[in-house]
Amino acid sequence: MSFLPQETIIRKRDGAPLDAGEIKTFIGGLVDGSVSEAQAAAFAMAIYFRDMPISERVALTEAMRDSGTVLDWSDMPGPVIDKHSTGGVGDNVSLMLAPILAACGAYVPMISGRGLGHTGGTLDKLDAIPGYLSQPDNALFRRVVQTAGCAIIGQTADLAPADKRLYAIRDVTGTVESIPLITASILSKKLAAGLQALVLDVKTGSGAFMPTLEQSRYLAEALVAVANGAGLRTAALITDMNEPLASAAGNALEVRNAVDFLTGAHQDERLRYVTVNLGREALRQGGFVGDPLQAIETALDSGAALERFSRMVAMLGGPADFVERVDAYLPAAPIVRDIVADRTGVVSAIDTRGIGMGVVALGGGRRLPTDSIDFAVGFDRLAGLGASVAPGTPLVRLHARNEATAAEATRRLLAAYTIGDTAQRGDAILDRLVGPGGDR
Repeated sequence: MSFLPQETIIRKRDGAPLDAGEIKTFIGGLVDGSVSEAQAAAFAMAIYFRDMPISERVALTEAMRDSGTVLDWSDMPGPVIDKHSTGGVGDNVSLMLAPILAACGAYVPMISGRGLGHTGGTLDKLDAIPGYLSQPDNALFRRVVQTAGCAIIGQTADLAPADKRLYAIRDVTGTVESIPLITASILSKKLAAGLQALVLDVKTGSGAFMPTLEQSRYLAEALVAVANGAGLRTAALITDMNEPLASAAGNALEVRNAVDFLTGAHQDERLRYVTVNLGREALRQGGFVGDPLQAIETALDSGAALERFSRMVAMLGGPADFVERVDAYLPAAPIVRDIVADRTGVVSAIDTRGIGMGVVALGGGRRLPTDSIDFAVGFDRLAGLGASVAPGTPLVRLHARNEATAAEATRRLLAAYTIGDTAQRGDAILDRLVGPGGDR
C-alpha cells in the first residue's frame, strides 16, 4: 500500500496513535520531497495541539536522526560524550567544558549552534577567533576529535537534514514551542553525532526561553526520557538564568572570559560551579571510573584542559599561539566605558533577557537571520545579584562600536538592573534528572 502523507496528518489531528514506521516514512518524505512543506506544517500543527506520547517522540527523534549521516566513533578509546544547553546569557560553558572532558579522557564531538534571540551562540563566539573553521568537513572533524579530544563545530548539511527543514517550517508556522518538536530537534542532532552519553543544561529564569521552573522541568523530563528511550545515556541539570552566568556577555568577551577560566587567571564562581557539575554529570553518564570531580580539578589545575583547547583552536585553523596572545587576536571595540549605578543599595534583580538584548542592540547578536555579527561588542565585569553599589559604582563595562549603539545599550542595561535594599540569590543548580539506571 502506497504511503499518503495526509493519512498520517489526519490520524495525528484526530488523536490516533502513530507507529514508528509511518513516522519514519513521513520524515523521510520531508527530506526526499514526497512530503510537501504544507503537509509538514500541518503535521507540526497537529503535533502542537495533540502532543505525542514518549514512544512517538522517540520514533520522531530517531527518524530525524536517520534522515542523514550518523557518525560512528566506535574506534575511539574513551567515552564519546557531549553537552547541550537550552541557551542563556553569558553562557560560555561549552568553551571550557569540551576541553575539560577531553583532558579527562573523553572524546567530545560537540555540534553547536548560533545565537537565537537574546541568547548567545557558541559558534558565534568561536567565530571571533581569526581563522577558526566552524564548518569543517567530516574528515577534519574526526581528526580534531581524535587528536585534541574535542572539536566544537556547527551542524553539517548531512547531519539530521530533516531537522533543518522542519525547523524552518516551524519557525514560520507558530509551532516552535511544541515540546515534542523541540525535543526531537535537539536530540536528533546529538544522536546523529554518534554520542554514547549526554548531559543537558536546561536553563530557567529571566534569561531562559523557559522562564519558570515548572516549564524547565517539563522540558528536561521530556529530553531525558526521549534520549534514554533512544538509547543515549542522558541526564539533565536545571540551572539558574536569573543573572548572566559569566561576568561577560558578548562573543569575543566570552572567549576572553573562557581563556581566563582555563588559565586560572579569573573564574566566575557560579560559572565554575555549573561547569564543574555539568562535567561531573557528563563523566558519570559516560561510565567514568574514579572520582570525576578530582579528574576535573586536575584537568584545570595541571593546564591539561587549556592545552586541549589550544590544540583544538589551532587544528581548526585558529592561531597556534592564540592562548598566549589572546588579546592580540580577539577584536576590540573602540568605545570602552563603565555604566555606573545612580543610587546606593544592592543589585536585587536582573532582567537577564534585557542584558542579552543589550548585546543584540550593540550588534553582537542578530535582529534578522541574515545580519552579520560584531564580535567585539558586549559587556564585561557584569555585577551579579547581591553586589553592593553606590552612586558611581560600575555595574558593567560597555564595549561598543559607536555612540548610537552605546546609548541604546546603556539604556537597556540600566533598565535591566534593579537596585534595592536586599537581594535573594538562588542556587545555581536547581534540580538534577537522570534516566533509568542513570546514577553511578
